[in-house]
Amino acid sequence: MKKILVIALIVSSSYAFSQVVVQTAQPTQQQVVYVKQKPAFTPHLRVNVYTMYAFDDKVDSYYSNTDYYNGTIKGGFQWGGGLEYMMIPNQGIELSYLRLDSNAPMEYYDFTSNRVKYTDFDVATNYILLGSNRYFSMNPKVEPFAGIQAGMAIFNVDNPDNGNSANSTKFAWGAKLGVNIWASDKIGLKIQTGLNSAVQAAGGGLYFGTGGAGAGVSTYSTFYQFYIGGGLTFNMSK
Repeated sequence: MKKILVIALIVSSSYAFSQVVVQTAQPTQQQVVYVKQKPAFTPHLRVNVYTMYAFDDKVDSYYSNTDYYNGTIKGGFQWGGGLEYMMIPNQGIELSYLRLDSNAPMEYYDFTSNRVKYTDFDVATNYILLGSNRYFSMNPKVEPFAGIQAGMAIFNVDNPDNGNSANSTKFAWGAKLGVNIWASDKIGLKIQTGLNSAVQAAGGGLYFGTGGAGAGVSTYSTFYQFYIGGGLTFNMSK
């Protein structure tokens, strides 16, 4: 009887040990992680559309009590567009055009009548600027940027008092900060603020001189016009 019990115990122990060995020997299932690689960068074109509000800026110049002016170049709705070539990741070169139609109320001394006058000039400003934009990618949807620009400002001025008009081209520069918020791979919302400046744009024979718009001032003034707004950006890559 004891032999039978011993044999039974040995058999059961052997069976249990074999099951442990089989279970231990089974291969464990490995976890597979799939990594989605970002597509390689390809130089491409972006098309930017701008709609912004430009703020007023005061201008003044005093040469003598018979040769001076002071007033404001008014702000207003500013619109335009740009073609931007993305040469390398996070860096673009942009050619842009901006237009602002506003007015410039001025007080000045008029040589022709030998008295102080007040005129509200009609001013159309056209900026043509070439600049560089630097992008700081936070994630695929949010793209902050900063940019600087330089080029020219073309001014057209009308004097409603005498019907005179004139135009001139001045050196201009600008700077901007903003962010692109991409709704998809192709279309994004652009939010930005910045500054445009035309060097010695107000004054001289063009705007407020008797030879131009008829105001009688021979000095100059640089103006700085801040703006805020945005627009849309279109990614033209394939």
